[in-house]
Amino acid sequence: MQKSIQKYFALFALPGLICFAIAFLIPMVMGVVLSFFKFTTVTDGTFIGFENYKRIFINNDFTSALWFTARFTIVSVITINLGAFTLAMLLTRGIRGTNAFRTIFFMPNLIGGIVLGWIWQVIINGVLLPRGVTIVSDPKYGFWGLIVLMNWQNIGYMMVIYIAGIQNIPHDLIEAAQIDGAGKVAMLRSVILPSIMPSITICSFLTLTNGFKLFDQNLALTAGDPGKQTEMLALNIFNTFYGRSGFEGVGQAKAVLFTLLVAFIALTQLRLTRSKEVQA
Repeated sequence: MQKSIQKYFALFALPGLICFAIAFLIPMVMGVVLSFFKFTTVTDGTFIGFENYKRIFINNDFTSALWFTARFTIVSVITINLGAFTLAMLLTRGIRGTNAFRTIFFMPNLIGGIVLGWIWQVIINGVLLPRGVTIVSDPKYGFWGLIVLMNWQNIGYMMVIYIAGIQNIPHDLIEAAQIDGAGKVAMLRSVILPSIMPSITICSFLTLTNGFKLFDQNLALTAGDPGKQTEMLALNIFNTFYGRSGFEGVGQAKAVLFTLLVAFIALTQLRLTRSKEVQA
């Protein structure tokens, strides 16, 4: 049986590889190539070398979007994971209605980003309008509005991952720690956290990449206003590519840099957290 599987492995893998090449690999390569061209369509490009990459830094809109995205991602990673872990700890204590609470907390993740953005825009503006301001009156309103939206959407999903990790902790290990006199803090630090490091790795990776890639919620909630001060990287690339004639190549160059940046940060985070798994 094993020999048969090995014999036909390439045949079974071929459809998946073809789909991967068509949907991901070929567009990615074409995108990198187009970043070195001035173009309006893929058939009328003129090779200009690294000129598109130089034009990225003519004004500071890209670096401003990068800084805003970095701040947003740091805060959202911390708040989402703390909130999700706290809920997971509470819901694994055998309280009544646990399954109902899990469903309720998970449901926001099923709603599309554009819809969520519009919903939270109405909610936040409903709170701010009596004070004579809106979510786009001040960048801090947009920043914290995005944080609230991101937490509301993602905490339930990450909570499920943490619950799975907590429930997989061997009961004998917990009993041994209790017999040794470990208190709640010691139990958390020395038993629970090391045991759920794989869950922490997954949740940290997902929240980190989701934060950097955020687009539709940003578009619907603030659209980058006021004055592009709440514009994140993905929205900045979109506006450059589709909103400025003659800047299609610059937008493509930004997309390449964006991809490399997210890949580098995500791989670095994975390496750091996986090293903690080994130590644990």
